[in-house]
Amino acid sequence: MKTSNKPLYCLIIALMAGASMNAQFLKKLAKKAESAAERTIERRVENETSKKTDQALDSILEPGSGDKKAPDTNPPDNDNPSNTNSGNVGNPSTGKSGQPAAKSITVYSKFDYVPGDKLLFFDDFANDFIGDFPSKWNTNGGGEVVTTDQSSQKWLKLIPGYSIYYLPNIPDLPEEYTIEFDLLTNGIDGQTSSTAGMEVLLSDDKNFEKGDHHVEAFIPVGQYALFSIGLRNYIRGEGSPINSDVRSDIREAVLNQPHISIAVNKARFRLWVNEIKYVDIPKMVPEHKLTSLKFNVNGIKDGKEQIFISNLKVAEGGVDLRRKLISEGKVSTNGILFDVGSANIQPQSMGIILQISQVLKQETAMKLNIVGHTDSDGSDESNLKLSKERAEAVKNALVSVYGISSDRLSSEGKGESTPVEDNSTPAGKAQNRRVEFIKI
Repeated sequence: MKTSNKPLYCLIIALMAGASMNAQFLKKLAKKAESAAERTIERRVENETSKKTDQALDSILEPGSGDKKAPDTNPPDNDNPSNTNSGNVGNPSTGKSGQPAAKSITVYSKFDYVPGDKLLFFDDFANDFIGDFPSKWNTNGGGEVVTTDQSSQKWLKLIPGYSIYYLPNIPDLPEEYTIEFDLLTNGIDGQTSSTAGMEVLLSDDKNFEKGDHHVEAFIPVGQYALFSIGLRNYIRGEGSPINSDVRSDIREAVLNQPHISIAVNKARFRLWVNEIKYVDIPKMVPEHKLTSLKFNVNGIKDGKEQIFISNLKVAEGGVDLRRKLISEGKVSTNGILFDVGSANIQPQSMGIILQISQVLKQETAMKLNIVGHTDSDGSDESNLKLSKERAEAVKNALVSVYGISSDRLSSEGKGESTPVEDNSTPAGKAQNRRVEFIKI
């Protein structure tokens, strides 16, 4: 009797099919396990990031305490402008004085930003009442002047949405100029939107529109990922020749009161965050004349997240001081900044000192006298002493940071004795606080 192999064949086919199904199942299971592992890692990273962010914010909002306390932004009685206990916001600082921890000037030794030397606009809100909108600005929305909880420094709180802030009294922007300001954030964390940040706008419209020709730079503040600085220009009839994102991890910087510097040299646009240059586009600014500087804030949650600005300075110039020193034998600049009432050089001022050192290294026979000047705040004696100390501090930076021989340098101070502008205004005082380099 002939025996059929069909049952055995069927069994083998079934086993093979089962094995194939098991293999597919195992592959799917492996993919699920891999995805689950990735999600677990992502959650751990996100939790760790949030934890660190929360810890940073704790120290910002309430140094020395683990409690998250919302800042009090209720303005005080405007009839008492000396009251600075209300209208305060958390100051992201790590130093004992309530300011961000100081960086060594050597960190800024390659910082090549040079501020303009002819002041067009300056505002630290010194003459504005807490709770008021600043008198030198205009807006189609809202905003108010506030102070930090550990400093008398005043800040303009910017309102999110469609509010535009601009400077109605600023002259038309020249071909070459610089913009500087301090940025303060509060409540920014891992939940902050990827669209959150401040837009700086250069425009040919003197009101609240972007205009027919403009340049936009968007400074992101979000924390949960790396968000790029957005750059865009617009030319009527041509659209946006430049519409790009510059990869830049400034997350830590925006939590620690960064100093923003912008230089416009004809068509060229450059932007620094603290000592790092992130943007340098040779053909960014339209040839059509731009007339106004504007700011707005996007993507932040009102009542939780806040962005502030202060110490805004717009100055014509920002050109190469080296050629002027060589050709004329003298340069004067108010771009070397010092801490208030101190000879401590603010490190973002090192671009000018770097240029002076380059001249001295090229012109090996040149010797310089460094002369310090102050505004009229304080007594004659204290200002004279301070101006001497500031001139000596610049000399020491040239020697210690850039290796210039000390026997090629001398220093002196003239205090408040030779002002170049009116000391009764913040802008005038800013001009009078200057340093001169004179060939001898």
